[in-house]
Amino acid sequence: MKEHQIRRVLIAFAFGIMSMIGVNAFAQTLDEVLGVRTATSVDGKKSQMKIDELTDQTRDLLSQFKQVMKIVDGLRVYNEQQERLIRNQEAEMAELNQSIDNVSLVERQITPLIERMITNLEKYIELDMPFLMTERQDRIAFLIGTLDRADVAVSEKFSQVMQAYQVENTYGSSIDVYTDVIELNGTPRQVDVLKMGRVSLVFQSPDGEISGAWDNDARRWVILEDKYRSGIRDGMRMARKTQTVGLVQLPVAAPGE
Repeated sequence: MKEHQIRRVLIAFAFGIMSMIGVNAFAQTLDEVLGVRTATSVDGKKSQMKIDELTDQTRDLLSQFKQVMKIVDGLRVYNEQQERLIRNQEAEMAELNQSIDNVSLVERQITPLIERMITNLEKYIELDMPFLMTERQDRIAFLIGTLDRADVAVSEKFSQVMQAYQVENTYGSSIDVYTDVIELNGTPRQVDVLKMGRVSLVFQSPDGEISGAWDNDARRWVILEDKYRSGIRDGMRMARKTQTVGLVQLPVAAPGE
């Protein structure tokens, strides 16, 4: 009986020892498992942080790349525009060079024309009625003097000649009165001259006693009858705007004379 009890005690003690060993082994295994999971979690967090960091860097690089590509696209458009501009400028330069060549050719052709125009105008004045001769001869002298000036463009020379022609043209429709010295019967005499366009050129002495007219066929001044005295006087007053415009009696050469 006692032996049987002792055996039961030994068996219970053995089970206790075994239970304690099992608990300790289980606890040790659990700690190891928890330690592995903790280490894994830490490593996972580190990996995730690394991934997030790489993602941020990738996102930044992508943003920078897009900005750079926008700049590149802008530069490409700008370069294309500049290339078109350069091509247009080259085309314009070619046209300008052609125009310069044409201008040089025109200048070589127009200079002799200007000389002929001045010569013809000078001859025309010599054959025309001798009114305002000082003014007209000075204009011709100016044109001749300008012709050989290198600092005056050909276009300006041509413009000056055309202006001289226009002035001569206006004389045909204008009325002028001025004081001049004419040669009358071989004697210089100061008189008042009235020009009615190119229709009539008459004079009258300051005292009104002598009146005359220009005979373009004879190329000289002739004395008129007294019947023209009042007409010439009134015409001069009208030209000076001291009398109302009206009809006056003046000598006029008939066509064909």
